[in-house]
Amino acid sequence: MAPTLGGARGGRPRPIRGCWTDFGTPCWKRELGRDLEGAFVSVRSVRRSGRVAVIGVGILGAGVGWNLSRHGAEVVFIDEGRPGEGVTNWSFSWVNASNKTVRRSYFDLNVAGMAAHRELARAIGPDSWWYPSGHLRWADDPAAEARFLETAELLAGWDYKVEVRTGAEVRRRLEPALTVPGRTPVLFYPDEAWVHGRHLVGRLVGRAVESGAELRSGTAVRDIGVGTDGSVRTVTLSDGSRLDVDAVVNAAGPSASRVAGLVARVLPMRREPGAVTRIGCARVPFHRVMHAPHVEIRPDGDASVVLHSREIDALIDTGEDPAELARLLHASAKRVVPELGNARIAQTRVAHRPIPADGFPSVGAVPSVPGYYEAVSHSGITLGPVIGRLLASEILSGERDGMLADFRPDRFSQ
Repeated sequence: MAPTLGGARGGRPRPIRGCWTDFGTPCWKRELGRDLEGAFVSVRSVRRSGRVAVIGVGILGAGVGWNLSRHGAEVVFIDEGRPGEGVTNWSFSWVNASNKTVRRSYFDLNVAGMAAHRELARAIGPDSWWYPSGHLRWADDPAAEARFLETAELLAGWDYKVEVRTGAEVRRRLEPALTVPGRTPVLFYPDEAWVHGRHLVGRLVGRAVESGAELRSGTAVRDIGVGTDGSVRTVTLSDGSRLDVDAVVNAAGPSASRVAGLVARVLPMRREPGAVTRIGCARVPFHRVMHAPHVEIRPDGDASVVLHSREIDALIDTGEDPAELARLLHASAKRVVPELGNARIAQTRVAHRPIPADGFPSVGAVPSVPGYYEAVSHSGITLGPVIGRLLASEILSGERDGMLADFRPDRFSQ
């Protein structure tokens, strides 16, 4: 069993103000054991609160920290930048499970992530961050088209909503600004969405701070101290301050391997940089996330569009100038949406995706270092709300959720 959070600063986690069940049970205990569909799962009771340092305040760190804070833990967010302005802000930010079929348990986790977003929108309000407008995908060569249709058939068999439209139908009913050929099959995933990651992180961190959490931005973690029993005791920051803690959560994204090394753990990571460009326009002439031939496109508010392409990513290590990568992305985008031809390139960033070596999340306790937890994953936008809930529950109760069984950090120690 994973260690239960504890410490001398303890006491029972604070109930949410004014929130009790009909049977006198505080909401923190009721909500901690509730799964995403409203059923109850078996968890051990929360023993006491403690101080948790969350290292990295992107979508995963914000999700874990918010859940810990609202259930009574004393949370300290630590980030060398500003909340949500790292990889989270330079992600394609597509909420989906249609691209996660390589392993059924990973697909199921992403479906749970989608459900968690809907639940989160109800809990904190959807404005400024949640855009459940669906997703379109099509190809311009027969081999890719056949693969997409095969995947759609698999997903339908897994009860995942997918519709096959024609290009003509899409232009007529969904996105009239597109140039997709009339007879081309287009997959429409109505339950998928996009998220403004920075806004969501800001909302979660703000709620956590209202509950008593502390934010330390602009400072990095330099050391994690352990006691004679090997458990986490302190965190030392680059500004020279030292914090006494009961646990740390490594949600440091691309820096996760370095942070793991501070407790003598090896966390192998892939090197997969990605180029993302934002273009500004008078108005965004479409509403949905799209995977078109050679480019991925999504809205980013009323006057901005985000562009990405795996084909362009392949040019990063050739030494191509990021400005040229942006021009190539823009050229591909305006072939799909001609109205983007007059848009201006606003920003381009090459970001390093936080992907563990086997491609799957690393989430949960590391038994060899009591009090040390990881929340490291690609697809953090999709998974952030569900990982935040499940990992907070594990930290506070000591219970490991079966949904994370295939994604335990200790698989890298075997």
